Amino acid sequence: MPVIESEEHKALREAVAAFATNNPRTDNTEFWKNAAALGYIGVNLPEAYGGGGGGITELSLVLEEMGAAGNPLLMMIVSPAICGTVISRFGTEAQKREWLPALADGSRLMAFGITEPDAGSNSHRITTTARKDGTDWLLTGRKVFVSGVDIADATLIVGRTEDARTGRLKPCLFIVPRDTPGFGRRKIDMELNAAEKQFELTLDDVRLPADALVGDEDAGLLQLFAGLNPERVMTAAFAIGMGRYALARAVEYARERTVWNAPIGAHQAIAHPLAQAHIDLELARLMTQKAAHLYDAGDDVGAGEAANMAKYAAAEACVKAVDQAVHTLGGNGLTREFGLASLITAARVSRIAPVSREMILNYVSHQTLGLPKSY
Repeated sequence: MPVIESEEHKALREAVAAFATNNPRTDNTEFWKNAAALGYIGVNLPEAYGGGGGGITELSLVLEEMGAAGNPLLMMIVSPAICGTVISRFGTEAQKREWLPALADGSRLMAFGITEPDAGSNSHRITTTARKDGTDWLLTGRKVFVSGVDIADATLIVGRTEDARTGRLKPCLFIVPRDTPGFGRRKIDMELNAAEKQFELTLDDVRLPADALVGDEDAGLLQLFAGLNPERVMTAAFAIGMGRYALARAVEYARERTVWNAPIGAHQAIAHPLAQAHIDLELARLMTQKAAHLYDAGDDVGAGEAANMAKYAAAEACVKAVDQAVHTLGGNGLTREFGLASLITAARVSRIAPVSREMILNYVSHQTLGLPKSY
C-alpha cells in the first residue's frame, strides 16, 4: 500500500480543491450537478457504466477536498459510495445499467435505510421484514435517520427475510423507488443545520417486483458490509475535510488578529493546540487512506478493521479541530460571519454516525485484541 499519494491523486486533490473553492455551494443541487459533470461524483464507479473507474480511495479524496473547501456533500457517502458500490458488486446486469450511469452523472440519487427505532448500533435487531407474495416481495417496517430521501429517486432498504427469525441476521437489500405505494416518509426536526434532511420511513406492505432485490437473499452480511465499510471510510473523509476547513479558518485568524502588538498565533497557547489539531488530522488521513486502499484491493476483512479505526480517529480529530478553531476566534467563533459555530454540532455527528465511537472500541477490543465481548 502506498504511503505517499501518487501524482494522479495529488492532481485530483488540486483539481477538486480548485473546483470546490471557486464554486461556493449556494445551491446544493447545482453544486452536485457541476461536480458530477466533472466526473467527481461517480469517480469510484465502473467505467463500463459511466463512472471514473476508480475506487473508494479516489471518492474519499474528492469528498475530503470538498469538505476542506467548505463545500462537503453528505450524499456522496450514501449515493455513490454505499449504494453505487453495492449495486456494482452484487447487482444484476439490468440493475447496473439502470442505476450506475445515472448515479455517476448525478442525474439520479439513491438513499440508504438501515437504522431502525429499536435497532441502531445493534443491527441484528432489524425487524423490517421482506416476505414473498408470488414473485413479488412485500416489505414492512420502519427506518429512522435516513438522509436525503426527499431528493433521492430511490432508497436502498435493508430488510431481513421472514424466515430469518432465529437471531442470525440475513440482511436483504431492496431498491425502493420514492413514490412506491406504502412507502411513507416524515422529516425529523433536527437542530443540525445541513442541506440534506433526515427522515423517518414507514414501509406498509410495500410491494416490490422480484428484480428490486439486490444480490442474493441468502448472502448475509457480506453484501451489507460491502456498503458499510465504504460508508465508514467516507465518513472519515467527511470529518477530515471539515476539520481541515475549521483549522484553516483558525490559522488565518491567528495570523491576522493582533493583541499587544503581536499576532495571537505567535503565542504558544494558541499555536500549539492548532499544531496538535493538524497532526491529529494528518494521522487520521493516513488511516483513512489505508482503509480505502485495503477495500479497493478486495480485502474486506482488513478494510473493516481499518475503516472503523479511520472513522474513530477522524471523528476525534475533527471534533478537537473544530473546538480549537472556535476557541481561537473567541466570540467571533460563534458568529455567523466566520461560519464555525454550525460546525460544532456537525462535528459531533461524526462521533455518532454511522457507528458510535463506543461501538468501534467494542469492535477493536474483541475483534483486534481478542478480548471477550461485553454484550
